[in-house]
Amino acid sequence: MSNSSSISHFLLLPLADTRQLQLLLLWLFLGISLAALLGNGLIISAVPSDHHLHTPMHFFLLNLSLTDLGSICTTVPKAMHNSLWNTRTISYIGCVAQVFFFMFFVTSEFSLLTIMCYDRYVAICKPLHYGTLLGSRACAHMAAAAWASACLYALLHTDNTFSLPLCQGNALGQFFCEIPHTLKLSCSNPYLRELGLIVVCTCVVFCSFVFIVFSYVQIFRAVLRIPSEQGQHKAFSTCLPHLAVLSLFLSTAAFADLKPPSISSPSLDLALSVLYSVVPPALNPLIYSLRNQELKDAMRKMMNA
Repeated sequence: MSNSSSISHFLLLPLADTRQLQLLLLWLFLGISLAALLGNGLIISAVPSDHHLHTPMHFFLLNLSLTDLGSICTTVPKAMHNSLWNTRTISYIGCVAQVFFFMFFVTSEFSLLTIMCYDRYVAICKPLHYGTLLGSRACAHMAAAAWASACLYALLHTDNTFSLPLCQGNALGQFFCEIPHTLKLSCSNPYLRELGLIVVCTCVVFCSFVFIVFSYVQIFRAVLRIPSEQGQHKAFSTCLPHLAVLSLFLSTAAFADLKPPSISSPSLDLALSVLYSVVPPALNPLIYSLRNQELKDAMRKMMNA
């Protein structure tokens, strides 16, 4: 990272052009952050304390809540601080930390959502093997693999990004430090150096996406073969929250990355980045708790205690 050591700080994109709108968005970010902290905090507290929630699905949900908390705490506090004090700066080390932790938590979330898809597939398509395939040790190993691979992936991307010479100024077109906007400051073509990581990332994402699609095709076929309507409803109710969270995560991130340059603008990029980095951590607990009676009961007991 010595090639970029001459840069002491970066300039982030302000949330708005006017002071009044900046303060309005500050309150909006504060509300979303509090909702994310409350919802994910309740899940993190409820799952270990209630024995009814000691299941693989809730164990992975607890891990997902941890990633959501980490993700929103990585990006939002600095944006709120800059809006409050009407500044744009972030230190070089702070930017490196933001890139690493954001990549780490986003990659962890995608890995956990893929694992949760496997959990639903086994629960519905192979219920007799559920205890064997998803025992406590297997769940711990899968969660550890998700966290470890995300850490390695984020470390490689962060090191590769900040080891490039940056000579196109220090202004980022994003309200937090993100790899694509940092690479735009590079003196050379950064994507040639990133090619290996991009190929690996694309292969992993494609394979995971194919696995998710295949799993849900099998799940829906199995559910439709259930003779009773009540059984179908119960099976669907365990899958729909995961499918909704997965769709929200993938659709916003994919559109932000794959949208054509002709429709790109700072305001649109800002809105999309808020959709995939700030909104999901607040919505995920709500989506999962709406159709999960056991989780709602555990949360209610905690709040009434």
